[in-house]
Amino acid sequence: MGVSFVRTVIIFLLLIVSIRIMGKRQLGELEPLELVVAVLISNLAAQPLQDTGTPLLYGIIPVLTLLACQLIISGISVKHGRFRRLVSGKPSILVDNGVIVQSEMKKCRISVDELYVELRINGITDISNVRHAILETDGTLSVLPYAKFSPVTPQELNIDAPDSGLPVTVITDGRVLSDNLTLLKRDEKWLKNQVKKRGAGDISEVYLMTVDAQGNIYFAKKEGVK
Repeated sequence: MGVSFVRTVIIFLLLIVSIRIMGKRQLGELEPLELVVAVLISNLAAQPLQDTGTPLLYGIIPVLTLLACQLIISGISVKHGRFRRLVSGKPSILVDNGVIVQSEMKKCRISVDELYVELRINGITDISNVRHAILETDGTLSVLPYAKFSPVTPQELNIDAPDSGLPVTVITDGRVLSDNLTLLKRDEKWLKNQVKKRGAGDISEVYLMTVDAQGNIYFAKKEGVK
């Protein structure tokens, strides 16, 4: 039992380190190379966990080898565009100037229904409003509407819109984040006053409270709290 526990902890830590080394991009956007590495690593890591008779190194060495291969290939891909296209492929234009490119749709095995789903996710219901719809190498669809169908920005309306900045969380699930409060140059006395103004009797009743650079506050009480 103790051996299995130790082996599990070692493999777990190794996988965490490997994913961190692979970089943040791979966590959300798996291209073919990263997907293959992720699948192989998961299978290789599972073998020494399932069979305690298998030496632990038989799981660690292949994982480290795959990680090294991935880093080398990624480094080469950054410097050489042709090699990157060979490994990851290239984006496909599915809609060009409001017209569906049927040959690319067939090549990518994308149905019209699937295309419409992606367009609706991007807030578009009429294909004729789309200048370009590009299927990226990671499988996501980038939709670029015509300028006249794009949302109007404050700059286009000559409106001076202040940048609210990144909201800072000061309370989460009834806990005060003191470091963030200090970052905002506020104290707990100010915080308690803001909480009471919004109808909460105590900080423990607050589910979430954030403050941005302009002083705008988002406040949410815990469910069930009167």
